[in-house]
Amino acid sequence: MRKAWWKEAVAYEIYPRSFMDSNEDGIGDLQGVISRLDYLKDLGIDVIWVCPIYRSSNNDNGYDISDYQDIMTEFGSMADFDRLLAEIHKRGMRLIMDLVLNHTSDEHPWFMEARSSRTNPKRDYYIWRDPRDGAEPNNWESVFTGSAWEYDELTGQYYLHLYSKKQPDLNMENPAVREELVRMIRWWLDKGIDGFRVDAITHIKKLPGLPDLPNPNNLRYVDSNPGHRNIAGIHEFLQQFKREAFADYDIMTVGEASGIPIAEADRWIGEEHGALNMIFQFEHVNLDFGLEGRWDYAVWDLGELKKIMHKWQTGLEGTGWNALYMENHDQPRSVSRFGDPVHYHKESAKMLATFFMLMQGTPFIYQGQEIGMTNVEFPELSDYRDVEIYNYYRERLLDGKDVSETMRRIAYRARDNARTPMQWDDTLYGGFSSVVPWIRSNPNYHEINVEQQLTDPDSILNYYKALIRLRKSTEVLIYGKYEAVLEEHPEIFAYSRTLGNEAYLIVLNFYGTTPEFQFPAEWSGRHPEVVLTNYERSDRSFDPFTLNPYEAIVYRVN
Repeated sequence: MRKAWWKEAVAYEIYPRSFMDSNEDGIGDLQGVISRLDYLKDLGIDVIWVCPIYRSSNNDNGYDISDYQDIMTEFGSMADFDRLLAEIHKRGMRLIMDLVLNHTSDEHPWFMEARSSRTNPKRDYYIWRDPRDGAEPNNWESVFTGSAWEYDELTGQYYLHLYSKKQPDLNMENPAVREELVRMIRWWLDKGIDGFRVDAITHIKKLPGLPDLPNPNNLRYVDSNPGHRNIAGIHEFLQQFKREAFADYDIMTVGEASGIPIAEADRWIGEEHGALNMIFQFEHVNLDFGLEGRWDYAVWDLGELKKIMHKWQTGLEGTGWNALYMENHDQPRSVSRFGDPVHYHKESAKMLATFFMLMQGTPFIYQGQEIGMTNVEFPELSDYRDVEIYNYYRERLLDGKDVSETMRRIAYRARDNARTPMQWDDTLYGGFSSVVPWIRSNPNYHEINVEQQLTDPDSILNYYKALIRLRKSTEVLIYGKYEAVLEEHPEIFAYSRTLGNEAYLIVLNFYGTTPEFQFPAEWSGRHPEVVLTNYERSDRSFDPFTLNPYEAIVYRVN
């Protein structure tokens, strides 16, 4: 296993619009991030990932970029960015930025030129097709629901947009597009940033011919992923970005890579040939998807979670590196999905932290996760801000679906669950801003906030600090081999990390029940020591004993 600084790091994702408002306009900004850097350093963070801060039409909160080399006015200026980068580096931390290659904003100069006429030199920077029988060129559905095509009146053609209609897809088959993107990547790296989280990277290659996809249920539009996710030939593009940009810098790259099977991981993130350092896989955060997909709810299964984590932990051993996470700006809050925020908020949030933070890989903490921020249920559709929610609501109305059921699904699954303002203290708006925020605060900021948890030795925040210190105290919890333990137990998730003669055993009760735990026979006689737990536990014997609800215990074993 090769050692690298990004393998030993703990990363923290900032959604800048919701992190800290410094100028009293209700919107988080770069100066707000700067004002909280000491908090992140004290937490133990090494790498800060900042979601898009580029100039944008802001239809999809910055992922619709109108200028890759400028800063969104609401967030500040390039001078503010330069100061942010310098202040991060001054504290011994690093900065990675979002790299959005699949699409731009429809307000990007490239697209404005492209749509001006069919003969414009930039026309082929995007994907255009003639109407078919007076309608869309194919039956593909947007990731944000509805058609993946938008008609352009001026030129009489449709353009492809896998996300919002204001996010036209770039035509990666055009070498000039790739050359433009390489120049942009190097421009940022030359400024001194430390890497990228690469957005929607599995979608940059489309199926040749853009054919209709099977539609056995006679839907208006069908799931288009088979037409653009991990399509043969994508690695030619990825290797060009690596060869002409990434490889010349000592950086960290992590790809948002839905749908990548473990069998193909080596091509994506292999130590020798992969284009990226690691990827975010989606299998574990898709466990509670129902029959109708991500907007439908199903009871998740611990056995399936064990299989998924075991597959990725062992499958990448000696080959690649995991990116560890439980939530981000696109996912609901993990304690509301996999824990119990009502009866065991503190206990289940700590247990989930122990679960993902001590596996092999680089852990990513999302803002507010370290204090156990929860989902929020807004009473009105107008309280939400995410374009995806409004598209979904519209499509459900067209299908004649029940409105109350639609709102229930939105409350559980909405990305805005992760985008409510950061809860710094119990003052108005949680200390995020002194004016009404761009999106409503979660009302529970009075009970769940940083200020309160900083002074509580038993808080979720202080537990995260202890976890990070523990992880950094030994190479075993960074480079050690992962092995599943008690694989068949219906309530307990247990695994070990081993390097040389030292080992750790992590025992996790995933439910609000009290199962009996028996220390594994193969570990007997190895002098286990409890080094971290989310309960006060005086019983350190290893005869069978009862675990508390959502209990987590970390043993060091010689």
